[in-house]
Amino acid sequence: MAVKKTSAEKKHAQSEVRRLHNKAIKSTCKTYARQFVEAVHAKDQKSAEEKLKLLVKELDSARSKGVLTRNAVSRKKSRMMKLYNVSFVTTAEK
Repeated sequence: MAVKKTSAEKKHAQSEVRRLHNKAIKSTCKTYARQFVEAVHAKDQKSAEEKLKLLVKELDSARSKGVLTRNAVSRKKSRMMKLYNVSFVTTAEK
């Protein structure tokens, strides 16, 4: 005979699957953020712009999946845009 799972065991298994899924998405966001910051510090504007677009896309995707909250995504995007603008836009105007 098969051994039945309790509802608590099932809930724990489901939460573990969700935790690993969310962890992978957050890790991808962090990786893109790190790559963007490295490109900015290397003064590579073209690469930084590409990385920023990827990062924004990934953050928006994480938000739509419910992994990150709306305010967290807005805060991260704002900080990255500010870093980009301070690094490249102001130097172009000088």
